[in-house]
This record gives sequence, structure tokens and C-alpha cells, in this order.
Amino acid sequence: MTLAQDDGPEPGGDDLFAAEYVLGVLDADEREIASRRIDADATFARLVDAWEARLSPMAAAYPETEPPIRVKEALDRRLFVAEPRSGLWSSLAFWRGLAAASVAALAITIAVPYLNPPVEPPRLVASLTADGSDVRYLAVYDAAHRKIGLSHVSGERAAGKDFELWMIEGKNAPVSMGIIPAGQIAHMTIAPAVQEKLAQGAVLAVSLEPAGGSPTGQPTGPVVAAGDLKSI
Repeated sequence: MTLAQDDGPEPGGDDLFAAEYVLGVLDADEREIASRRIDADATFARLVDAWEARLSPMAAAYPETEPPIRVKEALDRRLFVAEPRSGLWSSLAFWRGLAAASVAALAITIAVPYLNPPVEPPRLVASLTADGSDVRYLAVYDAAHRKIGLSHVSGERAAGKDFELWMIEGKNAPVSMGIIPAGQIAHMTIAPAVQEKLAQGAVLAVSLEPAGGSPTGQPTGPVVAAGDLKSI
């Protein structure tokens, strides 16, 4: 998004600006401006609150992952508590320590899969808009679950028409990702062949097609919204 002035987006764009702030697709300067406006502009703050509530069903589809460092810290606290120093053989401290070390080694062996879980692919987001079109979508791609969540911001499909989602990788021909279901929030499962090509920098685009989608496998109607995927 291009800002027309220092105190926010171009007139009439506050709703989308708030949505992009919540989704996390603004750059650092725009995010700072939005943060200042939340503190100073009650109307804009209410827009942000409304978008947080509106996008929460889409976020709920993607479970949180507990940071592994907390697991390690908890194990450290429980397993490696310091004890007063004494002679090697006195008061059975040596034998207790040896037993504790054995238990600790076993616990660490069991805990290793939790301390070093597989690294999940990053989630990608895109703000889909186009000049001369009132169709706007916000998209979140979760590679780990092979799903795209779409929030319909504005713009309606014409009677007898459907919105179709496309992925464009570099100069390659667009690849259909399917018809976008009607409604404010939609979830689409991505085919493995498409998933392999989706990455940061790929473009998502929405075209207006006959009911049921493009009959040719390529966009036949106008592109009404598009945007680059960015990592969050």
C-alpha cells in the first residue's frame, strides 16, 4: 500500500489499512503510522478491533506451536537443581547425584523430540487488490496444512459469475487454485502440485470467470485483485 500522507492511507482506505495492520502485511513505516493512529484515533482503533474479531476464525484454523525453549527451561529447573557441595562419599550425595544424572539423561532422551521439533514452513500472507476494482481479499497461506484462508474485504461477483484464484510463479502461466467459495471467510485446500510452486514472491490473483470457473484452464475474465505473497 502507498501512503498519501504521514498520518495514514489515502482517504477511504482506512478499512483495508486496518485489515492489513491486523494481518501483518504492512512495512515498518506503515505499521508505525497505524500504531500511532490506534492511540490517537478512536474510529481507526475500532476498525482494528473489528478486523481482529473478523479474522480470528481464519487464524483459529492454524494451531499455535509452543516455543521449544520453554520445555527445555522447565526441564532444566526440575532436573538440574543445585545442591550443597560435600565430600564425594559423604551422606550418599554422590550416589543420589549419580541416580539423578541417570534420570536426567533418560528424561533428556525422551524430551529430545519435543526440544527439537520439525521446523514448519513459514506462513505467507498477501493483500489482493487492483486499480479500478473494488474487489479486495486478504489471504493467508499455511504450507504445513496445505490451506489458504481468504477474508473477503469488499467487492461482489456479478450474477452468474465466480471468482477464481490463481497462482503466478515468475513468467510461467497462471495455475488455477480453484473457485473461491462465497462468504466473508473461505478456506481452500491446495493441491500438492500447486503447493510445490507456492513460495514467497509468488503472486496470487483473482479473476472473474463464468460460473464453475474458467473453461480453458487459464483466466478468461478480468483480473480483479492480485498481490505478492510475503512471509510473516
